[in-house]
Amino acid sequence: MLAEKKGNWRAYVYILIGTAVMAVSITSIYDHMQMVTGGFSGLAIIIKSLTENLMPGGIPLWLTNAVLNVPLFFLGVSIKGWGFTKKSIFGALALSLWLFLIPELPIIPDDMLLAALFGGVIMGVGIGFIFLGQGTTGGTDMVSALIQHKMRHYSIAQILQVVDGAIVILGVFIFGLQRALYAVIAIFVTTKVTDGFLEGMKFAKIAFIITDLHTEMANSLMEELERGLTGISARGMYSGEEKTMLFCVVGKKQIVRLKELVTKTDPKAFVIVTDAREVIGEGFHSGEEM
Repeated sequence: MLAEKKGNWRAYVYILIGTAVMAVSITSIYDHMQMVTGGFSGLAIIIKSLTENLMPGGIPLWLTNAVLNVPLFFLGVSIKGWGFTKKSIFGALALSLWLFLIPELPIIPDDMLLAALFGGVIMGVGIGFIFLGQGTTGGTDMVSALIQHKMRHYSIAQILQVVDGAIVILGVFIFGLQRALYAVIAIFVTTKVTDGFLEGMKFAKIAFIITDLHTEMANSLMEELERGLTGISARGMYSGEEKTMLFCVVGKKQIVRLKELVTKTDPKAFVIVTDAREVIGEGFHSGEEM
């Protein structure tokens, strides 16, 4: 019970950190460069620009983000339940708070390509933290989930692409085609960084070891690395000999030591090392650095 509560608190801390990082990207890069990358943040940038003649500086980003999310929260709770929406509510409120508190920072010069690249990197890291907390910031994610509740033949990802695409196209009419094209670059970078961030947190190495000294090899690796191994029956198709192939998953920091131990135990061993993008189980806890 205590571990579960600790995990819940950690999730909300991740969301808090992620929304803060996102706010830096939105206020200091995307809003500054008038770059619309979709989402309620992109819609907020458009609304701020359109209302600059009505009030000094236009309607603040934080206010638009909060106001747009309020009706979604009520719909989400009524349709999906409190359990589905509570982290989205927290994420949306946290993002609005950070947009209010964090001022525009002089991160990069007025260079559209740098803005797209570094804006995408910063945004990707922020979203990565939020995903680690298994949360969202509401917005178009919530819109897509609610639409998918009525249109089940489409996935949430497909609906999200259409909704965000519509916001990016709207940005074309407000800020021009060139900025929209740079926004597409930013979206691509954000996606890649988010994937890399999440996969990197759970990155490991797989080693397949074929050796005649499989018992000695297994004992050496288990004692030195404190990792389990699995023996897999194999047959050499050229020689026809029966062999035992050792299968082992180790942390990325341990792979060098593994190869040293293999060479020391059997210099003639045949070793294949490949990547494991995600490992869950004993010795590999979700999110731990390996």
